[in-house]
Amino acid sequence: MPEISIVIPAKNEAPNIAGLLDEIDAACAPVCDYEVIVVDDGSDDGMDQILRERMKTHPNLRLLQHKNAAGQRASGGQSAGVHSGVRAAKGSIICTLDGDGQNPPSELPALMAPLRAANSEKIGLVAGQRVGRQDTMSKKLASKAANKIRGAILKDGTRDTGCGLKAFRREAFLALPYFDHMHRYLPALFSRDGWQVAHVDVAHRSRGGGSSNYNNLQRGLVGIVDLMGVAWLLRRRKKAQPGEVMREE
Repeated sequence: MPEISIVIPAKNEAPNIAGLLDEIDAACAPVCDYEVIVVDDGSDDGMDQILRERMKTHPNLRLLQHKNAAGQRASGGQSAGVHSGVRAAKGSIICTLDGDGQNPPSELPALMAPLRAANSEKIGLVAGQRVGRQDTMSKKLASKAANKIRGAILKDGTRDTGCGLKAFRREAFLALPYFDHMHRYLPALFSRDGWQVAHVDVAHRSRGGGSSNYNNLQRGLVGIVDLMGVAWLLRRRKKAQPGEVMREE
């Protein structure tokens, strides 16, 4: 049974996925037992064939595919991809990163370390915080504004919730309320459930091949509604904290 499950939500990342998996193996093989779960979110660029070929020589690699009721390829979005991967994961600790290669896999050991350390039972989430971000100026400005507004309203103590590099406890994540785009609000949601949130500065790099599946306008429009919903959830925090004993009468 692997200790760590690395979940990669990916859509049309055929140019990037093989190199990303090579880097994951190089970074994690000396550190822990792990599996890699790639969640194919409706790709049509042949990424699934690359993964199936690789699975013949990498038994710790798994492929999940989103499909609709008719059995056709379907896209559920990044949060759906993360959620599908976590539900299928065998490890008790989950690490996530984006499939576009912008999150360096070399950061994974530092990301999982706080959750594997002694006396770390109260830590539920380790959030990566990008430094030296390699994105367009418009994307960086939009992200900076969104983070400022989110931080002012949610007071989640996190300067960069959009970073795909995260590590968390599987059972704690599955206990969170699930909704589309929830991946942007994990620090606030874990804190709501009484977990401590740790932060690790991580590198960032330019995208490899392909193009982004989302634009600034799409993020902004859904973000307004999501932010108000999360603020509502935080006002109804759970009373019991992690580790407390629940007694049946």
